Amino acid sequence: MALDELKILLVEDDPVFRTIVASFLRGRGALVTEAGDGEVALAAFFAESFDVVLSDITMPNMDGLALLTELANAGSYVPAIVMSGNQQMSNVTDALKLGAADYLVKPISDLYQIEHAIYESLRGTHLNKNDIARDVDDLSYLELNEHLSLLEHNANAAKSVQQQLFPNSSVSYKQATFEYTLFSGHDVSPYFIDSERLANGHLSMYLAHFYPEDHRAAFGSVLLRSFMHQSSRELLKNNGGQLEPCKMLEYLNQRLMQANMGIYADILLIVYVPETRMVHIAQAGTGLRCYIRQQDDFTPVMLPPAIQLGLVEWGACQGHTRLLQTNEQLCVVSSNQYRSLLSENQFAGVDFQAEVPAGGYFQLSAD
Repeated sequence: MALDELKILLVEDDPVFRTIVASFLRGRGALVTEAGDGEVALAAFFAESFDVVLSDITMPNMDGLALLTELANAGSYVPAIVMSGNQQMSNVTDALKLGAADYLVKPISDLYQIEHAIYESLRGTHLNKNDIARDVDDLSYLELNEHLSLLEHNANAAKSVQQQLFPNSSVSYKQATFEYTLFSGHDVSPYFIDSERLANGHLSMYLAHFYPEDHRAAFGSVLLRSFMHQSSRELLKNNGGQLEPCKMLEYLNQRLMQANMGIYADILLIVYVPETRMVHIAQAGTGLRCYIRQQDDFTPVMLPPAIQLGLVEWGACQGHTRLLQTNEQLCVVSSNQYRSLLSENQFAGVDFQAEVPAGGYFQLSAD
């Protein structure tokens, strides 16, 4: 059967819905362990191994977000799918920030949507021995289209979702600081900036520019946030604990094309290893710029040209690696017009000013 021998941890406090979902998954060949809340699920997770965690968000004792937090703190590589029944997109964005591979909005009228989400979360893993990669192409992208339709036709919803995904203007990590400003005069910013601490202590950060510059940029931000985490998790697991930004971009390109939403993007991706101060840089498209900053001096980092993500099958990427000195910062900008603001260390997070062209910048400092 389609889900033969997949070990799934199902976390749901509603016993009726839990029984329905568990019966469906078992009927599709999966091995299902049921839990009524996050505390029971966490104990089960550490007692045996699982391939997928499928969890409700709103539960007693320990909710789904708290469960995801505990799994992230434990360095789990197991993909997690969340289900939300209260229609609050803030829960969805919080789950994505915590590393959820996908989300489903209740009520779920078609249980095959759950199967599809499981296929997607396992794409590219060793579990593809069960032909998951081939089978998923036969399933519809109904839920993706539904969410896209919502964000396309509801400016407030799109703006709200994207705003909740942006990090604070300054984030202090162990041995590093990430700071940024993003200007947006639109309801939805065509640019997206984010940073993340990964399981092995590496840091990832990026600036992306989405096309077309419409409400789909909000959906692109959700996809990118989710896919970035998933790609890093798979590479860390399958590549000896090492992250290669070019391989991450290759993975992201594949997922954007599979989403078939007509979204493509420029992106400049940084992976920083605090213990060694090594910086690994990769780019897609040619619209963004990277600099090494020493006080008011900005030296461009020369990167080979590359095509944008989401257009065609992506070829080999030639990245750049260097040691970041204590007196240096790594800066990424959408336009050189922002270098004066960088020189003045103006980091304001998201700044909605209609008179300022959309775009922005971020800076990485080694502590």
